[in-house]
Amino acid sequence: MSPRQVILLILSVLTTVVVALALVSSWQQPQIQSRLDLAQTNLSLQAAEWEPPPEWDMNGLPGGIIGEDVYETAIAQYRDALNSVRRTLAMNQEQRLNLPDSSVNGLPDVTQLDGAIQQAQDLKSTLELRLGILLAHGDRPEQALTLWSDSQGDDSEPTTAILIDLWDASTPPPSEDTAAAVLSNELSGWFRYRALSQLYQVQDNSQQLAALQTQEQEIAQKTLVKLVVLTLISGVTLLLGIGLLIFLIGQWFIKGESALLARNQSQSWSLDWGWDTIVQVIVVGFFIVFFIGQALTAGLLLPVIYRLANIATDAASSRWQAVSIFFSYLLSGAAALAVLYRSLKPYFPLKEDWFRFRLFPGLGWGIGGYIAAVPLVLGISLINQQIWDGKGGSNPILEIALEGQDWVAITCFFLTASVLAPVFEELMFRGFLLPSLTRYVPVWAAIVLSSLIFAVAHLSVSEVLPLATLGIVLGITYTRSRNLLAAMLMHGLWNSGTLVSLIILGGGAT
Repeated sequence: MSPRQVILLILSVLTTVVVALALVSSWQQPQIQSRLDLAQTNLSLQAAEWEPPPEWDMNGLPGGIIGEDVYETAIAQYRDALNSVRRTLAMNQEQRLNLPDSSVNGLPDVTQLDGAIQQAQDLKSTLELRLGILLAHGDRPEQALTLWSDSQGDDSEPTTAILIDLWDASTPPPSEDTAAAVLSNELSGWFRYRALSQLYQVQDNSQQLAALQTQEQEIAQKTLVKLVVLTLISGVTLLLGIGLLIFLIGQWFIKGESALLARNQSQSWSLDWGWDTIVQVIVVGFFIVFFIGQALTAGLLLPVIYRLANIATDAASSRWQAVSIFFSYLLSGAAALAVLYRSLKPYFPLKEDWFRFRLFPGLGWGIGGYIAAVPLVLGISLINQQIWDGKGGSNPILEIALEGQDWVAITCFFLTASVLAPVFEELMFRGFLLPSLTRYVPVWAAIVLSSLIFAVAHLSVSEVLPLATLGIVLGITYTRSRNLLAAMLMHGLWNSGTLVSLIILGGGAT
């Protein structure tokens, strides 16, 4: 074994340990999926307040779209989410007690755990506020008051104190100006309107109440449109995906080797390099150069560029986070692709079936692969939620995209997730890794193994199963079409659909 191969083996072991620790650490973080479910519930609550004009004769709307028991459904979902967060918080706090202080040992896992605890505490407070408003609105003010009273700390959080005063008939009502400012700032969407409506009723301010109701009707109508669009997009795609899967599986049974799913199913790639080149590209190029490059670019290079250009930045804003993510991904991805190029250069010219791009077959396979992936990944995601109980972390881009509605940020997110990520990741995982693995294992095993590495590379333990499922569909699409453009298009469509849903859901809390 050459010195280069020994070094690559050592780097592989170290990278495996670091990735494993990152996955374990991600288990302490909440999933984005639970927040997405609640965001859709918030849309439904907002839309349920819309009252169509009598002359429209629209009996059943919006209840026919969002369900008649939207409030009870929301209460159940918020209770489940709150119980899950409480369990996670208690577990993390117990684990924290068994660890030495980070200021003494400087352990990075302690710092991450402290951050997870603070995040869980903030989410717990938000869920308690919202669940209480749901209960109070549902003629259960006693339950709401008990929930809010139990959640008050020594500092008596002002929003909680105001809500208690609003629904507790034994206490004097709060000052309208102060309470309105706090409620408007701390609450959003349906919860803000319910709290402000209660405030103006308690203060007997009919003018402000009428203006609030008019504003709420306008927002509710727009929200109902968003909900209909979101439901149609997801519902139609899901039905098309189920139909396509039935067709493909049926054709496979009927036509056998001539079916679309059987095309090229056992045809491996011809390559001249060995395991050391594979390790060099994936471990050094992707896991080391790419991830370290992202950290250095976002943490050091971009701040220096901003200062030299005299550009004022706000690190906490979604706009600057999105811009930083875009440029760090672009530069670190280019560096990783340079490693891929240098690793394969001794074997140029590559055989014709490597990194093949063809437009029109690629369009059909890419769109078809995306539609087929929807029911498969959604089904696995439902199972995955039950397994991890709301824990396991998520891609941080998803959270920023859900919270940020700035169009500069949205554009950067789309360029990163729908253009850069599909091109870069498909070149690495489907274009290089999957075909290279066919030298050692059958095509089906290469698809599964490359998909698992692809999923693990996202460093969130709760996303391994859904992303591995997506990776398998991407792998099947690529191996059957022998067209890398198909995998890139499918990947881009998937990320674009996810971002569109996040933007619609995030925009619902108006």
